[in-house]
Amino acid sequence: MYDLAYFRNNLEAIAKRLGDRGFALDLDSYRKLDAERRAAVTEAEQLKAQKNAESQEIGKLRKAGLDAADRQQKVREIGDRIAALDVAAAELDESFRAMMAGVPNVPHESVPAGRSEEENVEVRKWGAPAKFSFVPKAHWDLGPELGILDFERAAKITGARFAVYWGLGAKLERALINFFLDVHTREHGYKEVLPPFVVNSTSLYGTGQLPKFEADLFKLQGTDYYLIPTAEVPVTNLYRDETLDMDSLPISLCAYTPCFRSEAGSYGRDVRGIIRQHQFQKVELVKFARPESSYEDLERLTRDAEDILERLGLPYRRVVLCTGDMGFSSAKTYDIEVWLPGQNGYKEISSCSNFEAFQARRASIRGRAGKKTEYVHTLNGSGLAVGRTWVAIVENYQQADGSVVVPEVLRPYMGVEVIAKP
Repeated sequence: MYDLAYFRNNLEAIAKRLGDRGFALDLDSYRKLDAERRAAVTEAEQLKAQKNAESQEIGKLRKAGLDAADRQQKVREIGDRIAALDVAAAELDESFRAMMAGVPNVPHESVPAGRSEEENVEVRKWGAPAKFSFVPKAHWDLGPELGILDFERAAKITGARFAVYWGLGAKLERALINFFLDVHTREHGYKEVLPPFVVNSTSLYGTGQLPKFEADLFKLQGTDYYLIPTAEVPVTNLYRDETLDMDSLPISLCAYTPCFRSEAGSYGRDVRGIIRQHQFQKVELVKFARPESSYEDLERLTRDAEDILERLGLPYRRVVLCTGDMGFSSAKTYDIEVWLPGQNGYKEISSCSNFEAFQARRASIRGRAGKKTEYVHTLNGSGLAVGRTWVAIVENYQQADGSVVVPEVLRPYMGVEVIAKP
């Protein structure tokens, strides 16, 4: 969502930048609707002023004992016209809001132009992929062989793109959640929050999933409730319709939640294993920042997520997404991609984004410094996606005998050093 005056005054430049991300802003429709809306509001305001003036004249005529019937009829006609204009303005305003709700955020000037993920730009790389004396296996083979991952029973009780974790597989998932939360709260300065896993449509509108991406969500039948696609939604909306003290920013929060996604737009992608599931666990990092320092906060948030991978000894790279590969609400996004030897490539494990004031406008989250109020900037990123980290550990730490060495930092959580075949 935008500052409408800024949007109107910079329409051509905004349309060009939106075009860089593959969105065609309908300038003619925008200008027509905006002009009709402004004309209705302006005429209504002028008529209200005229009505007030006529009412004052009626009062003078009555005080002087003169007939005011004609002026009273005129006032009634003005009132009827004002009522009609108010209805028209409300309808135009709703149409205008609906149009603007479908317009994505404008990319930050530092975001490279491009049409697809092939044009994303690598920023940094950490760690070297391990060299194996054998052909490394993918997790969808290793997991079942170790008896820690079960797709068949998951398909039986639910369907495709679900998984059952057994024994040390389940414990590894839980260990990762606790490890992530402990590092972020004890060392990175985040406050843990456990939000609801079900949200209403207003919350999803605030963070930008609705109305455009409803097909990606799971809705609870007969209600206004949805299963959360990410903790970003409930955590960002904690401060919806509130005004924060700018001196208290940044506010840094982290949350563990399960996440639920229909993956409506991803058919045929990552169909094997647990890379792209309908249900997965994640620890999310969310920041509410001062506008002038939000890009410094984006760098810090991204480093907090990368630090987890470094402690686990998992090779990764950071890429900045080009304009054509960005999410709807983002002004700038870094993807952190972890190396998966079983698939011989890097796979996204965290997306860290600055939304600037886009979400804050939709959710009405302001900050106050003295007498001045303005919209805060919101940021978030996975810190990390638990299932994909599980995959990265199993694939990177696999041994020739089919066992998996547990990273040293996880051993206090796991109580074992190796995950071996039963």
